[in-house]
Amino acid sequence: MTQVKNKTTDSSSKYGNSESVVIPILPLKGTIVYPYLIVPLMIQDADQTRLVDDALMRGSRIGLFLQKDTDIDHPRPDDLYQVGASGNILKMLRFPDGSVRFLIQGLARIRIKKIVTTTPYLSAEVEEVRETVGEPVKTEALQRSIMESIQKMVDLAPYLTDEFHISAHNQDTPSKLADFIASNLNVSIQQKQEILEELNVYRRMNKLFQIITKETEVLELSQRIQAKAASELGKSQRDYILREQLKAIKKELGDADDKSEIDEFESKIEAAEMPESTEQVALKELDRLSHMSPSSAEYTVTRTYLDWLVSLPWSVSTQDKLDLKKAKKVLDEDHYNLEKVKDRILEYLAVRKLKSTIKGPILCFVGPPGVGKTSLGKSIARAMGRQFARVSLGGMRDEAEIRGHRRTHIGAMPGRVIQSIKRCGSNNPVIMLDEVDKVGSDFRGDPAAALLEVLDPEQNDSFSDHYLEVAFDLSKVMFITTANWMEPIPAVLRDRMEIINLPGYTDLEKMAIARRHLIPKQLDNHGLGSDSLRLEDSAIKMIIDGYTREAGLRNLEREIASVARKAARRVASGYKKKITVSGKSIPRMLGPIKFVREGLSRRGSIGVVPGLAYTAVGGELLFIEATNMPGKSGLTLTGHLGDIMKESAQAALSFIKSNSRELQIPADAFEGKDIHIHIPSGATPKDGPSAGITIVVALASLFTQRPTRPCLAMTGEITLRGQLLPIGGLKEKLLAAYRAGIDTVILPAENRKDTVELPPEIKKSVKLKFFSEVLPAIKFALNDKPKRRKGKAAQARCKKR
Repeated sequence: MTQVKNKTTDSSSKYGNSESVVIPILPLKGTIVYPYLIVPLMIQDADQTRLVDDALMRGSRIGLFLQKDTDIDHPRPDDLYQVGASGNILKMLRFPDGSVRFLIQGLARIRIKKIVTTTPYLSAEVEEVRETVGEPVKTEALQRSIMESIQKMVDLAPYLTDEFHISAHNQDTPSKLADFIASNLNVSIQQKQEILEELNVYRRMNKLFQIITKETEVLELSQRIQAKAASELGKSQRDYILREQLKAIKKELGDADDKSEIDEFESKIEAAEMPESTEQVALKELDRLSHMSPSSAEYTVTRTYLDWLVSLPWSVSTQDKLDLKKAKKVLDEDHYNLEKVKDRILEYLAVRKLKSTIKGPILCFVGPPGVGKTSLGKSIARAMGRQFARVSLGGMRDEAEIRGHRRTHIGAMPGRVIQSIKRCGSNNPVIMLDEVDKVGSDFRGDPAAALLEVLDPEQNDSFSDHYLEVAFDLSKVMFITTANWMEPIPAVLRDRMEIINLPGYTDLEKMAIARRHLIPKQLDNHGLGSDSLRLEDSAIKMIIDGYTREAGLRNLEREIASVARKAARRVASGYKKKITVSGKSIPRMLGPIKFVREGLSRRGSIGVVPGLAYTAVGGELLFIEATNMPGKSGLTLTGHLGDIMKESAQAALSFIKSNSRELQIPADAFEGKDIHIHIPSGATPKDGPSAGITIVVALASLFTQRPTRPCLAMTGEITLRGQLLPIGGLKEKLLAAYRAGIDTVILPAENRKDTVELPPEIKKSVKLKFFSEVLPAIKFALNDKPKRRKGKAAQARCKKR
């Protein structure tokens, strides 16, 4: 049968409005005409020949309906199926024996509404029946499955040619594909009629797929029976005698073949539903195992390898929970704020809901310790209904930890990724690769390089572990990596991940998290109820301000646990009343205050300027101290500074010298003077260009003898031409300024765009001043030399805030 695309013969113009028309009806025996297909027909009945002649003369369509009983020569209306096809006669030939052969092209599905005439031939009022497409995604998936099955059938069925497979590929709609395949299959006429009558395209294709599956099984079974029958009887007898002799030899040697174990592995390999290439490897290894002695070392190695192959979840996946409202509720229950991360996960679930074949994302959470990166991974897995596994990469130096050891090594095992998938029991878990910035390398290889394939969505669908040596699909896995610092991560590895920054928390956020999560957790951990211990807001604020200095929450949780332990001791000693902890009672329970905001006691000093730094543990407040003394015009830098910071100090001094006139610095101020720049906390390494503006202001303050404004901090990179360049880690730095009581911060003008995502309390409490050039920033930062009394008053106001 041939399919023709001909717009002029399409029935849309005739039946486009589903209007009823009267057309002649031609009963068919043992054949069905589908829409858009050209079918050769032959008739010998005189009445039917007249029907064809009349249709050709009038240029009208005819109705083609299958007879229920092929033995009836003159069928009545009740002998016909009610759904058929309208057709257009393309060509007709008459033969001497009186028979007529013609080609007819199917146009559309039609249904008989009522019979109009029965002589000299049947004619009826018919209407076109409309198709419904159904669910497009499921239909597309079913279409692909049908095409794969058809390819298999072409290889098995002698009556199906390669041209048939090519024509099937060229069908432009699922409906045409189903009709084309059904017309060519060697199945019963009743099944073909069911395909014709099915108006829902998805259900039609589903019926067709069931027919194809059954037909394929029959063809495979037939082929196996033929192959088995064609095998030589002599070869079978020879194999039987040799195997019996082999059994006797092994029995005499005490190495009786353990058939039960081999059979068990065979059933496990079949049940694992491995890819075909992997199954072939497993069966080959099983065949080797069956010929080994159980006492040999190679037997144990091969058996362990097969254990790994059959225990991996090759085709086992957990069903994703695609209810966005429930997923958001789970994420909100586990974590406060972090809206950017939650939105990204909900976006993935939304796309997953619309398209089931999407690959898993590769996310990288970057932030200081204690902000909830690892626990966020667990929460994501719970929200999606997936299994969760955590792989710690901190200190890992062996590439084999990722890719596995080759089986030639003693005690070889797969890598951590394959091990995690086996533990989860599904091929689509959430795997968290923790501390990816702390991966090392040595003579055993570079684990970061091995991660390139694991974390590349374009490559990890065929990840090859050195131990397994077969491809495993990791594209369904959601990988989440965590890091405190971006710089140690190789650039090529960073390029494969979607970076999501998790900055530190503000005091208000810490207060809310403590109320919602930390306090209930510690009460439960220490066997206390809400009626046994209550922490007032003043107590939580005292712990945050006086006993912790961190971007995260670990120390805060540790101090709350200490309060809970002391309360538990009192309750265990027989105290019956509810214990209420206020801010005043915290020093009595936790000891003297550990941290004071040192910045407030050092403001307004000449040559001392507070700067803002970004470290692996969040933002920090650093003080740049500058002084001069008689000497030989040298520059001394101390405080465990890196090369970049030293260069920033030299550039700052050069800028001050070249702009001394505008800064009203005496011309002889630099002569015979050594300059010493020191950054306290000398045991802590410091580097980076963002301290440039702070060093410049400290030198300007030193040489002009003018102090800086109270409660002022700054950050920014400088150039010799006096430009102020943008910096990174803005939110973390401003959080440090907020915690230290700073109320004004000087920033590069190009960082104005980064202030959109700042917490509201920072925008309200910290005034941001943006400058694109260094000189205006210096003039703003320096006060006229104040009287002693006014300076103290300004400092007191700063302390009060």
